[in-house]
Amino acid sequence: MLREVIHCRGHENVKATHRSTLEITTEDFLTPRGDCIICVSADKALRDLSEELKNALKRGARLRVVIRAGNLSDELTAYGSPELKLESPVSMVIRKSEYIDGRTLAIRADKSARDIKRELVELLRNPETIVTVELIIEEKA
Repeated sequence: MLREVIHCRGHENVKATHRSTLEITTEDFLTPRGDCIICVSADKALRDLSEELKNALKRGARLRVVIRAGNLSDELTAYGSPELKLESPVSMVIRKSEYIDGRTLAIRADKSARDIKRELVELLRNPETIVTVELIIEEKA
């Protein structure tokens, strides 16, 4: 099993209403237009992930993403692709579609920002909330 943990914070402008993407950013600000962003001030972006995790994603591995804040959590599943670049120094985006650019972590996700539990999203709207995002690959692809 491969596991990587990202720590980030909530932000008052978190909406989590985007229909097809979910994003985590290292930036410490969020404008009201950023409706796919679920947390800010992440301690890792795509380029910071382990080579082992990146290689598994590039082999098309199944990725489980667990988002935790307070005593609430939610999770989603997405997939890697040989086309992934995994190079962004700022963010990581999980997509329901198969679109890939330099910010894409995984594609064909079963949830986007708007599908995250609304009780959890309420916590993500608080700048004091500490958020943990786990990236888990349970089997080698």
